[in-house]
Amino acid sequence: MPVLCQVPEVAAADIPTVTNPLLRGLSRGGAVLLLAAALTLAGCGKKAGPAPEVRPVRLLQLSQHTGKTAFEFSGDVRPRVESRLGFRVSGKISARLVDVGAVVRKGQPLARLDATDLSLAEAGSRAQYDAARTDRDLAASDLKRYNELFAKGFISAAEQHRRQATYDAAESRLKQAEAGLRNQSNQTGYSVLNADADGVVTAVDAEVGQVVTPGQPVIRVAQTAEKEVAIGLPEDQVDLLRGITDVTIRTWAEPDRALPGRVREISAAADPVTRTYATRVSIPNPPADLKLGMTAVVTFVRTGATPAIRVPLTALLQEQGRNQVWIYDPAAGTVKPVQVTLGDPVGNEVEVRQGLAPGQTIVTAGVHLLKPGQKVKPMQMVAPGSSPGAAPAAANPKQG
Repeated sequence: MPVLCQVPEVAAADIPTVTNPLLRGLSRGGAVLLLAAALTLAGCGKKAGPAPEVRPVRLLQLSQHTGKTAFEFSGDVRPRVESRLGFRVSGKISARLVDVGAVVRKGQPLARLDATDLSLAEAGSRAQYDAARTDRDLAASDLKRYNELFAKGFISAAEQHRRQATYDAAESRLKQAEAGLRNQSNQTGYSVLNADADGVVTAVDAEVGQVVTPGQPVIRVAQTAEKEVAIGLPEDQVDLLRGITDVTIRTWAEPDRALPGRVREISAAADPVTRTYATRVSIPNPPADLKLGMTAVVTFVRTGATPAIRVPLTALLQEQGRNQVWIYDPAAGTVKPVQVTLGDPVGNEVEVRQGLAPGQTIVTAGVHLLKPGQKVKPMQMVAPGSSPGAAPAAANPKQG
């Protein structure tokens, strides 16, 4: 609304005699009007002082937590064992029998090599074995006959010993040929690449017509008997979560189904890119519909020694190296700063050891703009135990 200026009444008798030569031409009535205008301008030049600012704030009512804290980490389902299978002999791939995504059984053929050269080598070893067996049989027959002659005294003991040595040598050559044949037979069998366990094909690293060397990866098979979730732990929570046994796993596809988990291993060194520690959480007796690559959330539940008060990080303000929180007085509608002693951080919150009590209401947004005793207007009352305006992080703790 416009401000109305009040001008005091001026009588003609109150105006002194005009002595200024520039104003002598004015009548007494004109002088009255000129004086009233001057007083009006002087009165409108004065403005009222500014009203005290009432700043809207977001509030949080404090409560004492039970001491349980949940830490959540996103990851994906992976196999416990993923084998890169390759041929144990060199050769040219003549056939690939499976595709990516195929479910295979133990002993199922996956790929084959051209086994022509291996078959020829096996045939040569078999011929050597047959020749050695023939020599051994002949030496055995001679030894039997000379043993009979030695018993009748027709030959000397030295001759009988030579025949015995001939038989022993033939027997040894037969065993050598038998081992060579068995080895070559295995080499021929290695021309077929078989699955060593039940699983699913996750990748194919070689195609038909390619010449491969022994041990070169050809097909990757992930075993489905054991599954786990791969996550990354930040460096400030590795030791905190290492001994926790209360671990549950939920998938994005079925968030209502909780699966028990167990921390199997934590890497000793941080990943050079993500700067997190690779962690594997195994799933005992995984369900059959739990597919590899599914998005999963691993929840660690940590139980504290005593109940504690936690406040959002946005509620803290540092003044001259001291941490303080603004407390809201609902009766007066004002705020005042209170110095607090902080404990351990928990995600987007921090534990307050001294300075606050359950039931008090604090300001959680805009704390750097407040002044002691300032009037505020509650914009939103946040339920106890929640963190307003908190941005999601890799570890999203929830209070129990």
